[in-house]
Amino acid sequence: MSTRLEALLDLSVRPVAIAFLPEAPAGLARVTRPAPASCSYWRRAADGESFYTEAADHLGCAVGAHTHGVPADADQQAKLIELVHTMVGLEYLSMDEVPLIPHRQTADRFGVVAYAPLDAATFTPDVVLVRGDVRQLMLLAEAAQAAGVGSGAPTLGRPTCAVLPQALHSARGSASFGCVGNRVYTGARESEGYYAIPGRALGAIEAKLAVVAHANAELAKFHQARMLELG
Repeated sequence: MSTRLEALLDLSVRPVAIAFLPEAPAGLARVTRPAPASCSYWRRAADGESFYTEAADHLGCAVGAHTHGVPADADQQAKLIELVHTMVGLEYLSMDEVPLIPHRQTADRFGVVAYAPLDAATFTPDVVLVRGDVRQLMLLAEAAQAAGVGSGAPTLGRPTCAVLPQALHSARGSASFGCVGNRVYTGARESEGYYAIPGRALGAIEAKLAVVAHANAELAKFHQARMLELG
C-alpha cells in the first residue's frame, strides 16, 4: 500500500494497518503464537510481520478481548470482572468508567483481525495505527482536523486498545496517551502515544499532512526569528 506517513512524520516505528474481516485474506497466515494482549500484535506488525488473528488469539487479555468485540464465554467474563475489580481496588479505574470504555460493536460474528505494516498491507485497513512522539501526533491531529475528520472526543488513556473502536465507530481520528499495560506489551517509550486513523480517511489525512508539516516547519522559523527579535 502506497503511503507517505513515515516520511512526512519521520516515524521511527512503522504505521500498522488493521482490519476486522469476516475471513482471512488470501495469502495471509495466521499468527504463529497467541500474544499476552491484543496490543502486542501492534508491535509485531510494526516490526514487519503480516498475519491475522482469530478470536482465541485475543483471550490473553480480557480487556483487549472486550474492546475488540471478541465473544466472551463465562470464563472470559469472569476474568474481565476480576481484572476490573483489581483496577478499581487500586483506584486506577472507577466502576462508573467501565461502561464508557469504547468497544467494537457489531451484529456480525467475530471473524479475524488482519495486521501488517501499512506499506506492506495486502488488505484495505479499517484503521491505521500510528505510534509517535507528541510532535508527530500533533501534526497528525492537525492534519485530521484540516481533513474534516479530527477527533470529536477527548484523548483516550486506559485502555490503549480502546482507540481502535473509537476510530472505527466515530469514523474520525482518535488519539491515546497509552496505558501502562500497552507500554509493557509493546515497548512504547514514555514520550510516545498513538493516533488511530480511519482507513477511509487515510488519503485525505495524508494530503493535508503534507501541507501541515510544511506549514509547521515554516512557522517554526517565524517563531524562532520572532523570539530572537523580541528576546
